[in-house]
Amino acid sequence: MRPVTRNTLLGIIAVVVLLLALGALPGLLKSGDPYYAVATPTDGEYSVDNGTAINWSSQSERRFPYTSEALADASPSATGQSEPYWRGPLGFKGAFTHSPFDERDALSQQYDGAVTDDGVIVRHNGTFYHVAVRQDV
Repeated sequence: MRPVTRNTLLGIIAVVVLLLALGALPGLLKSGDPYYAVATPTDGEYSVDNGTAINWSSQSERRFPYTSEALADASPSATGQSEPYWRGPLGFKGAFTHSPFDERDALSQQYDGAVTDDGVIVRHNGTFYHVAVRQDV
């Protein structure tokens, strides 16, 4: 193999390994501030019929893991929260990992009638919850 070809091939392999590391490493870093998806039961002012709430049974737990975990942890009388998402310094981590902020933005875009000031309204197992991303729980 020619030296130029070998060096090019080694360079490409190094770039691929670096990109794979960047994709896996940020999820393991526990630096920065912790944020949680928090599901708080509401007092009944919302309904699915008038379009102000998302029917959670039609959503995928794999697409919205933080929100699903918060709703599974919640009950009609208690607030639920997800595992913490550690927002890294300088926003570097957010470019490579899935976050509760991504979920909030996706739900807000898909269901604009369910949007509140800082989250969305979701119906899960017959109970309405306000789901938001918070730093302090």
